[in-house]
Amino acid sequence: MSGVQDQLEIRFRLTDGTDIGPKSFSAATSVATLKENILAQWPKEKENGPKTVKDVKLISAGRILENNRTIGECRSPLCDIPGGVTTMHVVVQPPSLDKVPTGSFGAGLDSESGGSLMRRGNWLMHIHHLIVF
Repeated sequence: MSGVQDQLEIRFRLTDGTDIGPKSFSAATSVATLKENILAQWPKEKENGPKTVKDVKLISAGRILENNRTIGECRSPLCDIPGGVTTMHVVVQPPSLDKVPTGSFGAGLDSESGGSLMRRGNWLMHIHHLIVF
């Protein structure tokens, strides 16, 4: 591949419809590095921003991208147009609930068993919205 093809222009679409980027990245860039870039460029005026890389999920072509993969490995030949801008959707994990009141939905589950159903449901709701709608 030539050097130009090894570079990807990526725009990060936030859940409110605003964007970070586009910015050029090497195909060898890891998904974790993209997330670090999002953390550094997160708009200060936005509430509930991510605190760590673990708080961010990146979705491209309907797939959740894994931190240890490179963006070259995650490329979709159907979605990536040479010289075009790839849009990746950003989902931020809602703030964790330290304690779930007794008798409420999700009670009895602790963080070691995967957290509350309510918190896990919020992730799925956001991801479902981005993929389906």
